[in-house]
Amino acid sequence: MRGVISVYRDTARVHRLLMAAGLAAAALAASLPAGPNARAATPAAVPPPRPATAAETRTTAWLDTHTEEASRFFRDLPKGGDLHNHLSGAVRTEYLVQLAAEDGLCIDATMTAVAPPCGADTRPAAEALTDTDFRQEVIRAWSMQDFPQGESGHDHFFATFGKFGAATSHRGKMLADVAGTAAAQNQTYLETMVSPASAGAKQLAADVGWEADLAALHRKLLSGGRLDQLVTAAKQEADTADAEFRRTARCATTAPDPACRITVRWVSQVSRNSAPERVFTQIALGLRLAERDPRFVAVNLVQPEDGEISLRDYRLHMRMLNHLHGVYPRAHITLHAGELVPGLVKPEDLTFHIDDAVRTGRAERIGHGVDLVQEEDWRRLARDMARRQIAVEVPLTSNAQILQVEGDEHPFPVYRKYGVPVVLSTDDPGVSRGDIGQEYQRAARTYGLGYPELKDLARASLEYAFLPGRSLWRADPVRQGFRPVQECRAPRSDRCARFLADSPKARLEWDQEQSFRTFEARYTA
Repeated sequence: MRGVISVYRDTARVHRLLMAAGLAAAALAASLPAGPNARAATPAAVPPPRPATAAETRTTAWLDTHTEEASRFFRDLPKGGDLHNHLSGAVRTEYLVQLAAEDGLCIDATMTAVAPPCGADTRPAAEALTDTDFRQEVIRAWSMQDFPQGESGHDHFFATFGKFGAATSHRGKMLADVAGTAAAQNQTYLETMVSPASAGAKQLAADVGWEADLAALHRKLLSGGRLDQLVTAAKQEADTADAEFRRTARCATTAPDPACRITVRWVSQVSRNSAPERVFTQIALGLRLAERDPRFVAVNLVQPEDGEISLRDYRLHMRMLNHLHGVYPRAHITLHAGELVPGLVKPEDLTFHIDDAVRTGRAERIGHGVDLVQEEDWRRLARDMARRQIAVEVPLTSNAQILQVEGDEHPFPVYRKYGVPVVLSTDDPGVSRGDIGQEYQRAARTYGLGYPELKDLARASLEYAFLPGRSLWRADPVRQGFRPVQECRAPRSDRCARFLADSPKARLEWDQEQSFRTFEARYTA
């Protein structure tokens, strides 16, 4: 795939994979315990814990007796993919300061990056590279580090994006930073959110205006080829970002950065607190782009869910998604939904957002989903999400910082109880000052998860990724256990080799299993 970071772009790598498939199939089948009986795992029942393998038991014992080395353990744990990641919010804040300095930006009295020249009330961003106190002041304004007392985490978090926004013009450089962090955390896959052809989409929406007839509005966007011009512009943006990434990460050299090993896909952001014609235009662009460029896989609505326009137009946005899904059925949809708590919005706004996202908005994954138990008939909703395998992207640190929801107040164990697929994610780790390893460690500490459960959470992060091809696992792995498909249960199987050759998703999952064996051997040696 042109310009996209991919583990399997190298044909020699694919050949080695096929050679290894036959040799490793027996080991894979032997290492995976049979899942619980499917008949016992009804959507409303707690799936019984699967029996641990001998290697998993030894790994658990190591962690139990080396608690002081837990951070290293969770860093080294093969963690698959990050499925809920905003690129600009994922970049390390220190690197954003560096980018602001390289672009000659200024920092004003509110700690906002602005274009030069620097006036009397501003300072060159470059001064933050040498002035420690100034740098720390900028970092506190651009992230959740030591954010001011008396300011809500919610307000401080969302305000950071406006402060560092001017420093986020180098998509490829930012990706190199974020992918490098993912590689250091032993991940192999990243879905990250950006706003393709943002200025052009805004202009097209303004030119077309609002039309309540969604089919007619879509025809206006297509008229004169203007929507396709935006698709072309978005592809060119991606080409530029790919080239910048490869230069920054030195992917074409003999010593490429680890970031080059990460498989990356883009998710198109939609600014949900915008005028309805702009929201519709961005959704149409994102879905059309996902059907025409394999680097883009989905759309997602972003910005605060409790915003005035977001609340007012929530059901309208879901109808937009429903209509456009019918036009672009091959594109994926993942939605921020239920990132709400009592007191943040009116009680009635807590009762339908997740349900509407699933049933009307056609979401295949839900981001956050914090207000689950506030929804009307939430048990039916949870059972339906489990039956349809609609995963929930859970960023525990973000939920704690923004919504002050954690521990027993978080629906993480409720989703798992009902068999809803759960994937741990980072959200905006640059702003949050965290990483995916901390999310796994937090889940283990807070909810008493053992190594086999953490391992299955990592498997789920690839299982519910928007990658093409069949999965390595049989249907409904969360409730029935991660059992390999029939093609890959037989030892030394040419059939498995052919299966892996045809499925990018299964290949990444297969590699993850090899990584688990290496990890377990290291921690039980």
